[in-house]
Amino acid sequence: MSDDPLITSLTAAVQASPGDLPLRLHLAGLLLDAGRTPEAITHLAGVLASDPGNGPAQTLMQRALSPVPAKPPPTGTDPAPDADPAGEGDPLGAFERELADVVPPRYAPAEKSTSSPGLDPAPAGSEPEPVRGEQDGMFEVESAGVRLADVGGMTAVKERLELAFLGPLRNPELRKLFGKSLRGGLMLYGPPGCGKTFLARAVAGEMGAKFISLSIVDVLDIWIGRSERNLHELFQAARRNAPCVLFLDEVDALGQKRSRMNSSSMRTVGNQLLAELDGVEGDNDGLFVLAATNTPWEVDTALRRPGRLDRMVLVLPPDVEARDAILRLHLRDRPIAGIDLPRIVAATEDFSGADLAHLCETAAEYAMADSIRTGEVRMIEQRDFDRAVREIRPSTRAWFDAARNVAMFANEGGVYDDLVAYLKQRKLL
Repeated sequence: MSDDPLITSLTAAVQASPGDLPLRLHLAGLLLDAGRTPEAITHLAGVLASDPGNGPAQTLMQRALSPVPAKPPPTGTDPAPDADPAGEGDPLGAFERELADVVPPRYAPAEKSTSSPGLDPAPAGSEPEPVRGEQDGMFEVESAGVRLADVGGMTAVKERLELAFLGPLRNPELRKLFGKSLRGGLMLYGPPGCGKTFLARAVAGEMGAKFISLSIVDVLDIWIGRSERNLHELFQAARRNAPCVLFLDEVDALGQKRSRMNSSSMRTVGNQLLAELDGVEGDNDGLFVLAATNTPWEVDTALRRPGRLDRMVLVLPPDVEARDAILRLHLRDRPIAGIDLPRIVAATEDFSGADLAHLCETAAEYAMADSIRTGEVRMIEQRDFDRAVREIRPSTRAWFDAARNVAMFANEGGVYDDLVAYLKQRKLL
């Protein structure tokens, strides 16, 4: 499909000025006329997110969502040359031929192999990336594609991350002057679904560092000694790829309180984790360890000793600014009309990021079910969100019920002072 020069120019103009709603509306109309419906819907959704009552945009959206009636086959004509001669029909094959310029075929034609019998030659460009180090191929070393600017809200968390990691990295001369090492460990804790993993990836992207995510399934093995070896090899891979952010997801599973452990094997895994954090068998300079947990009170206190995961940051449910950004993200490519976004934001206090995504999904389900029942396609409206808000309860409240007891009776040394301050602010304590 060749691009229309006018559409190409208008697309570039919209990217430069996404807030120009008349320009986006004009581009969406051209895209619809050109048969590029998915792209048109994306731009129309953007217009309706900023101006829910925009009549022309709603009209174009209805046009985009209305099914196009199939043209009846011409009568009295011979079948197409590529029609099924046996008369059995091959609708999928017909669709493939019709959309050959857009959709690749389901099965590529087989080519004769010049290699050993039974082995097909590898396609061009399929060579794996070179492995850095002996065991790096065992772990997924990523290049994070998100930045802290992609994280909505969370100003206090971003400031803490800037102080702990990002500031010293950007200022090597000052780092040398003040004797600040690039070693470090920080634990993110808070209710589930509030973006702790996304924050860790954003830190790696902000630093231009590699990213390795570790969970308990990457470590545990049924054979004695293999779990400790897996943990050591993962830290070694992170050291070889420095600067690298090593993310320990659900760190309470690996580093739970040893006084409560009944398994000697898990105790030795916990001891190995402490040794790796100390850099006993390797230099941890340039290795940034970020851990996440929903239950920091279950993490062994030895892990929070200075020099290990010695800094803790509370990641709370998204604030007003963050909820607005998250909702806009999940509505960006959906057909909406008459949405009162500030009203939805106000009604979703205590909702986690995952809850907000589920809310948008549920509202879309209601609109789609209504379209199926009536036979008339309609857009997602405020009534769908009102119904979804009545149905969905924030998943963070159970966590705060448990955290309140910890803040009241187990705040040794003031480690949960930020949690206490938040609970008092919300009058939950």
